[in-house]
Amino acid sequence: MNRSRSRLLAVFYFLVAGPTALVVLSALPQHAAPQPPASEIVLRLDPALSKVHWTLDTKLHTVHGTFALKKGTLHLVPASGKASGEVVVDATSGNSGNDGRDKKMHKEVLESERYAEVIFRPDRVEGKIAPQGAFAVQVHGLLVLHGSEHELTVPVQAELAGDHWSGSAKFSVPFVDWGLKNPSNFFNKVNHAVEIELELKGSLQNVAQP
Repeated sequence: MNRSRSRLLAVFYFLVAGPTALVVLSALPQHAAPQPPASEIVLRLDPALSKVHWTLDTKLHTVHGTFALKKGTLHLVPASGKASGEVVVDATSGNSGNDGRDKKMHKEVLESERYAEVIFRPDRVEGKIAPQGAFAVQVHGLLVLHGSEHELTVPVQAELAGDHWSGSAKFSVPFVDWGLKNPSNFFNKVNHAVEIELELKGSLQNVAQP
């Protein structure tokens, strides 16, 4: 009798309890398999949404102007801090709102007809790169200005959000010390460094480890 009862219980479990357990388990929240961390972050610049502002102090007044960004792509490796790519600025687009001053800037200082681009090529990032959210880092690289390369470290505030990013930076370029002509004259002395402010926006791609 006991043996028959045990067999009936086993059949009941197989027919009823087993499928019920499967239904309960399937109703529980399922967790996706963890995704591998990104081995490289690719930031592409949108020139239409990005800006370059510059400020130059003189004895008489402060001059404000802009340059247009042509293109840019940055490759960042969060684990090592390695960086590559370039950001290209159109030197011929320099504008301060004064035709005579701008003509002198392009002809005598920048020689933009000959050196039409200013290029920054990063090689490393100092600081922690967040895969998403805001962070602050120091970006080191070479700035190609007036045909010559100069080491430069740029403090950058950046934010990565989904498939896009934004960033800002402020730094000085000692253009006179780097060999460009000093635009000062007898009546007006010009600061040897120009202050640069960047507003950058573009698309973001996370490249996962294989």
